[in-house]
Amino acid sequence: MDLPATLPEKLYLLAYDPERGRVTAALHLDLAVRAAALTELLRRGLIRDDGRHPVGVDGAADGLDPLSAALLEQIRQERRRSWKTWIGRRAASARVVRDGLEAAGRIRVEQHRVLGLFPVVRVTLREPRVRKALVAGVAAALTGPFSRVDPADAALVALVDAARLGSALTWRQRREFRGRIDKLAPAAGPVPRALRRAVNAQSADGGAG
Repeated sequence: MDLPATLPEKLYLLAYDPERGRVTAALHLDLAVRAAALTELLRRGLIRDDGRHPVGVDGAADGLDPLSAALLEQIRQERRRSWKTWIGRRAASARVVRDGLEAAGRIRVEQHRVLGLFPVVRVTLREPRVRKALVAGVAAALTGPFSRVDPADAALVALVDAARLGSALTWRQRREFRGRIDKLAPAAGPVPRALRRAVNAQSADGGAG
């Protein structure tokens, strides 16, 4: 089975709730996918942590999703900002990931109007088994032998936890596996902590940003 190659794509698919037939976590999804893009760049050695900020590193950016590629270009060209600031920037990042997944044929995006007035976007999975495989990877990272956990899966679990992505990890699971999640978190470097702070700040602001 051909799974998505990058963390933002994986996280977006995990945000899809098959029972509801829609993408959830709308309030924090932009934050979550930007955090996933930062983690992807960090894992690939295209950025590094200087202690407070992500810093661009020279290297080929082949195989990146559109969001990660755009974020890398910004980090390389703009002044240094904290991890939390990059995560919290006002941008329709989830839409960029969604459009990339649609172009790759992984999802179907349909636009229609409720009562003929209110525009609504409906997202459906073209291959539900892909999401099932991602969910299975999250479960294996939590319950399988720690030494066999793929670093990308470990990073994904840490991001899902920090984003409070209930469609992939319920609050009961987050509580039950807290110790294991904390052990997996270093695979994502400083990003989960920054994401958690950004989520808390956004919640306190009533969803702005």
